[in-house]
Amino acid sequence: MILFVNCCIRSESRTKRLADSLLEKLGQYEEIKLEEINLKQINRERLNKRTSLIEDSEFDNPMFNLAKQWANADIIVIAAPFWDLSFPSELKMYIENIYVTGIVSEYGDDGRPQGLCKAEKLYYVTTAGGPYNDKYGYQYIRDISLNYFGIKETKQIYAEMLDIVGNDPEKILKEAIENITL
Repeated sequence: MILFVNCCIRSESRTKRLADSLLEKLGQYEEIKLEEINLKQINRERLNKRTSLIEDSEFDNPMFNLAKQWANADIIVIAAPFWDLSFPSELKMYIENIYVTGIVSEYGDDGRPQGLCKAEKLYYVTTAGGPYNDKYGYQYIRDISLNYFGIKETKQIYAEMLDIVGNDPEKILKEAIENITL
């Protein structure tokens, strides 16, 4: 199963257009629109509940549905525009909600995390109006994917400088779409 985590809220999202081109090459997918699923932040009450459920191995609780969906995906595509020097806050809340010890990772005898996710590959798709620095978006996602989720490979697909006066955003986006490789 291909899991598409859609962080794009604008109807004319250029990031979504880029992601759609990738998804067309990948095939059928299951989509999560983060703006529509009413994510809740992990506050003290939710953290205590989650900890208790994990300690009791009650992984059938609906609180863990998103984590199980993530862990069972074969390929993951994240579409997250580059806003205010990072990705949208809903993506961070999503990650907090799916990071469940016993579902997406476990800790080995040496205390180091070991990923339990099935996905072989994660694609991170983004666009930026100005210059893009992957340190504040993709690198974070790549590092947690490889080191905590156990995803074997990550790939970034992006277009930048789309809002710079004198640049042709359609041409830049078209070139990015033409350069998509699996």
